[in-house]
Amino acid sequence: MVGPNGEQVGIVRVEDALRLAEEANLDLVEVAPMAKPPVAKLMDFGKFKYEAAMKAREARKNQVNTVIKEIKLRPKIDPHDYGTKKGHVERFLKAGDKVKVTIMFRGREQSRPELGRRLLERLAEDIAELGFVESAPKQDGRNMIMVIGPTKKKAEAKAEQRRSREQHEQEQRPAQQPAAAAEQPQTPQPDQAIAAAE
Repeated sequence: MVGPNGEQVGIVRVEDALRLAEEANLDLVEVAPMAKPPVAKLMDFGKFKYEAAMKAREARKNQVNTVIKEIKLRPKIDPHDYGTKKGHVERFLKAGDKVKVTIMFRGREQSRPELGRRLLERLAEDIAELGFVESAPKQDGRNMIMVIGPTKKKAEAKAEQRRSREQHEQEQRPAQQPAAAAEQPQTPQPDQAIAAAE
């Protein structure tokens, strides 16, 4: 048997263990039933379950979900539209998400897949510092698909965003305090009001 603070009590009969638990106002919990002899521990079982649930919740909060964002392009895309789409891809990669870039071919464009491949390779070169090509461009029916993975992990990206937000908030606080002090009107003290009246 193990005591409430983790100390070894030794081999104890079940009746004695239950009596000890009742005296200490704790629960007798079987920790290792397969051991010879079985190991039991004196503990507050409700508190133990609560702490286990809190640990599980904290682990879930720190868990990172990988999201795949998708951007669709056409082979004959305007330079300005390409810049806009590239900006979206950069934003997704900075946030730590994967990006699936799809080029949609229509009609006679399907006979010129090299146009789509060139466009995807150009995009990969443009965002090289933020991500890497996870799966090379490949034709899938009328579409050509390429997956780009971020160089930063999602957890790192979130931590960086949190740090920059906190730093921004700290910079805003000192600027707001003097302005608030200037807005408060000066109220005359009672002694000054009496002196002014005389």
